[in-house]
Amino acid sequence: MMNRPPVNELAQKAGSRYLLVTAVANRARQLQDDPDALGNNKPLSMAVEEMYEDKLIVIPSKEA
Repeated sequence: MMNRPPVNELAQKAGSRYLLVTAVANRARQLQDDPDALGNNKPLSMAVEEMYEDKLIVIPSKEA
């Protein structure tokens, strides 16, 4: 597991800090609903790692 990925880099991947926080929080909630997928990891840590590894991709809505 990665230790503290750079927030600026994560925000750049997401498009903004707001989108980063929203996407990671939503993914963490999804992961929390499936404890078998987590293993010994925390949902938020796993969601951040997925974002850093480009496994979680943010597609901004046209409403924003």
